[in-house]
Amino acid sequence: MMTPPALSSTVGIVAGSGVLPFSVAELLQARGIAPFLFAIRGFCDPVRVAQYPHHWVALGQVGRLTRLMRSEGCREIVFIGGLVRPALSEIRLDWGTLRAIPAIAAALRGGDDHLLTGVSRIFERHGIRVVGIQDVAPELLMPEGSLTRRTPDAEAVADIAKARDLMRAISLFDVGQGVVVIDGHVVAVEDIEGTDGLLARVARLRAEKRIRAKPGRGVLVKMPKAQQDLRFDLPTLGPKTIDGVIAAGLAGIGIVAGRTLVAEVDVMTAKADQAGLFVTGLPL
Repeated sequence: MMTPPALSSTVGIVAGSGVLPFSVAELLQARGIAPFLFAIRGFCDPVRVAQYPHHWVALGQVGRLTRLMRSEGCREIVFIGGLVRPALSEIRLDWGTLRAIPAIAAALRGGDDHLLTGVSRIFERHGIRVVGIQDVAPELLMPEGSLTRRTPDAEAVADIAKARDLMRAISLFDVGQGVVVIDGHVVAVEDIEGTDGLLARVARLRAEKRIRAKPGRGVLVKMPKAQQDLRFDLPTLGPKTIDGVIAAGLAGIGIVAGRTLVAEVDVMTAKADQAGLFVTGLPL
């Protein structure tokens, strides 16, 4: 196992939506490292961000963001939280952004992983090291084995294996990170709508009786893409995912251990147990 890199006394968190930015901040504080939040306007929770040292930034303010990071002594940053992929016209252009326009435009032409890796290079050219969750808050990563009382049966294990084979085959195209397989049939693959949209689509197919299998069969499998930069956009699981799996009538969820983020794990596990679902961490 690789040793995580040493961190500075202050680590910057570029914070999108959801609870994970604040979970990372709490875990850093527990290690004696000061978190400093760079909260993205329109995404980060303004009530919770007020509890931490922070600055507000707009999408695309590369110059301002790097200046603020240096002034606050942040030599490392981590990107965490939800963010809708912006159009180039939505990016706030400061001087630093204008200088980076060729790199930003090139990054926007690829998939999500291409975009995020391209953006990281912009920060690294300013001497700011981009680190991943595994470096700053490994406690948020899914462990191997089941979190829930229920474990996958033989049919679910077979569905998980087929889902993983499919994800390996398509991941080079930099598309979604999730797939639903029911009784050996690939029912739906995640696209730009994300996991919530994927599960809503499966629920709709059930309502339209286009899925014949009885509720309580089939799996959602989430895993990162092949050769993905693991500092960014790891598959994420939380209580809302459980709601979607219940609505879709699936038996449970398989996610790759050590490569998937788990938000509000206690709440999520309790909800899954109450619904009789399994949530299991898969070996690499």
